[in-house]
Amino acid sequence: MRKINLAVVGATGMVGNKFLEVLTERKLPVENYYLFASAKSAGKVIDFMGKPHTVIELTEENVKKVKVDIALFSAGGSVSKTFAPIFAAQGAIVVDNSSQWRMDKDVPLVVPEVNPDDVTWNHGIIANPNCSTIQAMLALKPLDEKYTIKRVVYSTYQAVSGAGVQGYNDLKDGIEGVAPKKFPYPIFANVIPQIDVFLDNGYTKEEEKMINETRKILGKPDLRVTATTVRVPVFHGHSESINIEFEKPCTLEGIREALSSFPNVILVDDDKNAKYPMPIYAENHDEVYVGRIRLDYSVESGCNLFVVADNIRKGAATNAVQIAQLLLEKGLVK
Repeated sequence: MRKINLAVVGATGMVGNKFLEVLTERKLPVENYYLFASAKSAGKVIDFMGKPHTVIELTEENVKKVKVDIALFSAGGSVSKTFAPIFAAQGAIVVDNSSQWRMDKDVPLVVPEVNPDDVTWNHGIIANPNCSTIQAMLALKPLDEKYTIKRVVYSTYQAVSGAGVQGYNDLKDGIEGVAPKKFPYPIFANVIPQIDVFLDNGYTKEEEKMINETRKILGKPDLRVTATTVRVPVFHGHSESINIEFEKPCTLEGIREALSSFPNVILVDDDKNAKYPMPIYAENHDEVYVGRIRLDYSVESGCNLFVVADNIRKGAATNAVQIAQLLLEKGLVK
């Protein structure tokens, strides 16, 4: 396998830093790394892979100065809208962490354990799903294959790090009584039933993302899905209560077997000993933790799950790096 050139766009942000951490661990066959960020961070020196890397200002001229095979983006939707096509036009495959391209019909939306073959029809851009959607997919996919999902109800409990550095600081500073800067209300000792802006139908954009992305990734455009997304005073790790209704009869044993045999899913499901998924288990791990498994007796065939993952690792950086690995394994990097 030939060595590639890889760019990280938004390298100095929270997810960008996690990109670098995961890349260090996974050791892709990379010859040159190019770290891009805004003018504010340009010139900063980052010690990465055992040597100093100078952050490059993200401009069209600077992009065209280097040959990039894969570019990992985490710099926001407006930046991605402008610069992802520029990288793609230069021959790179962009893996974008923003919401800019997720629902574009010509852009694959990929969770490597769930729909890996979708990377093959990329046209230079691949979208990384929303963090809360990614972890849900690892729980839903094996159950859909076994029982055929009819309806999904999401209730999420999302960490402040999902709102970036400012969200993280609102909780940290809020402990000292400092007024919030990112959230509309204090998050310390509180929960906020709003993530992103409200739409005309009463849902938030975060809720709409989960609904639409679930349908696209599972290839079920008419799947019945609803969601309520909530911000909670936890630094790292999103938690989700997922209620699922199936077309086929299900059993607890069958549900547990399907989940336990699926890649990167860890069952923590021992109610007699109070063992269940929690953010403290998931922090700094790439796996998705599933527990509180029980049948839903209000429908003919259904169940409830509690699903937890590190939103910055599996929910963002690790999923993107896994996509890069998929591109290499499938020989899609020209």
